[in-house]
Amino acid sequence: MKSNRPTVADILALKGVRQLTMLRVETVEEAEAADKAGIDMVSVPPALLTPSFREAAPNVFAVPGLEYGDFVTADEYLRAAFKAMRAGGDAVYCAASLGIIRRLRDEGIPVCSHVGLIPSKATWTGGFKAVGKTADSAMMIWKSVRALEEAGAFAAEIEVVPSDVASLISAKTSLFMISMGAGTGCDAQYLFADDVLGQNRGHVPRHAKTYRNFAAEFDRLQQERIAAFREFRQDVESGTYPAVRHNVSTTTEELARFREMIDGL
Repeated sequence: MKSNRPTVADILALKGVRQLTMLRVETVEEAEAADKAGIDMVSVPPALLTPSFREAAPNVFAVPGLEYGDFVTADEYLRAAFKAMRAGGDAVYCAASLGIIRRLRDEGIPVCSHVGLIPSKATWTGGFKAVGKTADSAMMIWKSVRALEEAGAFAAEIEVVPSDVASLISAKTSLFMISMGAGTGCDAQYLFADDVLGQNRGHVPRHAKTYRNFAAEFDRLQQERIAAFREFRQDVESGTYPAVRHNVSTTTEELARFREMIDGL
């Protein structure tokens, strides 16, 4: 299938030109929907990158996440990154140390990292809350961005940072800045498909926007599933299933022959 998938160079060339869209998707169906909807970028679990993924979503820029803690050494990250790129990834997400990011870049692997509220490191910034609300805190984000530039990352997610702060940072960095709850002054807007589709039954972040109510539809389908299973059980108990049309038949002659054969044993 022909692909119009953008490259890292294409993504960087769009910095300051227009805002891109990015979704976190967990299934091939979601990836296909994102591709057909014209979404520019998707974050994916590495396990999702199979031939069926690229058949379903040939045009979307895919960033598999090398989740913090799943790997320890630079060699482990590097091995996982090469595997993800071979499987159809266009870059990798990595929130590990600058040394590991530098090692990945040295091998030509495009890295998207993370600043602001980083869930895996939230204890250092006071937990799951906004970062950068004071000048000192904002300066820490800026220093992290500059460090990522030096390490060779090409992009960074900036999460739950005041929009004015994120806008200033995005304008002053060469990194492609991906906003998750950081306002419109960045280079892309990023949401989770679970939140967009209304299938997240837990906490919905303030920055998320829900466009559909899949949870209600899933509930309806579950009730229909239970009802169908119950009707099947009742049909078996009453003898209405299986009916004649569900069975295979043989001829009277062959059945008689078989009866003679088995009776003679």
